[in-house]
Amino acid sequence: MTTLTSIIQILLQMNGPHQMMNGWGGGFGIAFMIFFWVLISALIVVFIWFLVQKGSDKKRDFDIESPLEIIQKRYARGEIDEEEYRRMKKEILG
Repeated sequence: MTTLTSIIQILLQMNGPHQMMNGWGGGFGIAFMIFFWVLISALIVVFIWFLVQKGSDKKRDFDIESPLEIIQKRYARGEIDEEEYRRMKKEILG
């Protein structure tokens, strides 16, 4: 027990009880801590935003066009003529 007390006394004499908060050490330490937590918070926000954006892309994949919409677009682009369009439309609608 006395050895522990002696070690504590030696450490206090070397550095003093408030040595860390004097001068640049305290201000820089606090500024670095604030910067660190702001950086961590920003990374978390960016990560969540990325996950939300990626999830919304998957929802868009399920917006599949109907066969009628596909042939309407093909007709509008000129890929098929009117006769083929009417035949395909008749087959789709029954």
